[in-house]
Amino acid sequence: MRHAISHATRRVAGLLLALLAFACGLPDAGTGTATPDRGAQASSQPMASGSDAAVGVRDDAHPTDPSHAAVHAPARGLWILAEGSYRVLDDPARIEPLLERATRLAATDLFVQVYRGGRAFYHAGPGIERAPGHEPGTPDTLGLLIEQAHARGLRVHAWVNVLSLSKRADAALIGDLGPEALLVDRFGRSLIDYPDFEVPEPDRRYYRMGTPGLYLDPGSLAVRERVVTTFRDLLERQSGLDGLHLDYIRHPDVLPLIPGSRFGVGLDFGYGAESRARYRAETGQPDPIEGAPPGVVRSATAWDDWRRDQVSRLVSEIAATSRATRPDIVVSAAVIAYVDRAYLTLAQDWRGWLEAGWLDLAMPMVYTLDDRLLRYQMESFAGWPLAARIWPGVGVWLFGGSPEGARMQLAILRRGRFAGEMLFSDDAIASSPELLAALVETPEGVTPPAPSTPSPSTPAP
Repeated sequence: MRHAISHATRRVAGLLLALLAFACGLPDAGTGTATPDRGAQASSQPMASGSDAAVGVRDDAHPTDPSHAAVHAPARGLWILAEGSYRVLDDPARIEPLLERATRLAATDLFVQVYRGGRAFYHAGPGIERAPGHEPGTPDTLGLLIEQAHARGLRVHAWVNVLSLSKRADAALIGDLGPEALLVDRFGRSLIDYPDFEVPEPDRRYYRMGTPGLYLDPGSLAVRERVVTTFRDLLERQSGLDGLHLDYIRHPDVLPLIPGSRFGVGLDFGYGAESRARYRAETGQPDPIEGAPPGVVRSATAWDDWRRDQVSRLVSEIAATSRATRPDIVVSAAVIAYVDRAYLTLAQDWRGWLEAGWLDLAMPMVYTLDDRLLRYQMESFAGWPLAARIWPGVGVWLFGGSPEGARMQLAILRRGRFAGEMLFSDDAIASSPELLAALVETPEGVTPPAPSTPSPSTPAP
């Protein structure tokens, strides 16, 4: 950012909410519903359908124009939960109020959660588990939403939880692929065996799951095939979709975080029998843990690279299949805002995905009450060569009791001149008239004060 910002006129508790900063998927306040690993970049080229607002696209499809946001209001996306308090896809009568709200907010893009916990909240094809209320003979609510949103100039992206099954131990996908499809930790324990989806004792004294639940193993070829097939089916059946939005495209997070496996401490995942066998066959390296002393991971850097590459290959395959099915589709992802931690700890190399062109847009989830931290992150992203394809996501639900704080954070974000911005979540906005009113008002008139220099500590006598 080029302009100075500070906390002189407004001090918000320096509270980062560690679980929210490093893990997406914590309960949305009052709903018990997971946030996106969502819970991200834009060009001046509009899509064929929808409004005139800029949407990021691949460099080989249309040129990006980072100057767009300097002269136009940014695109604005809303994350819309499948299982929150509003549940728009459960009832066609809820579409119009959503669109009215989106119009008031000057939204341009709706990111509608259509696949969560291994089941579809739309009319999916054979072999794909459907959520209750979306069986054959029920209204095609997603199709109706797409049609009515387009009539208002709004784009619709299908938000899908890729590797997370939430806490659905009874998911049909597990029965289809077997429990070996789930991630295994360094000590050979499957997530399906974690009591109450938490780290088993005695490790629980030292570690906690950031986002408790079941995760699929991206090193499983059967998992990769099923995921790619599912999303191809979605795009074929819902041909009006403007985008595919990937969420939970990473390994689980365990607190405290560790910088990969090379120090032999902490807890990490991806140690299933199939994954280790594939690693040995593809790299010629010895098994990372079999026969090794306790705590030792052999060839740790090579092992970490291989596990990270499994997630990246999945992103690449989803992108290639999606574009083969729908050449005009925009592929995006909700990603962890801390790039180095995402890369080292969660096998999520999202900056690399942007650079490779697998993602058109990335939405880093910058959920925090700390305005200074937010400013630091925005300044970092704004300085990247790929800044035109980043839409930062603000956790406006944190400000239900202090809506002005949400407007202040959007003003900080807009100093970076990003081509788009994201709001989590529509549920929180719908449940708070005060927050809705604050977000309807443009933050352009809100002036974040110049950054103050922290006062040096007074030496102890």
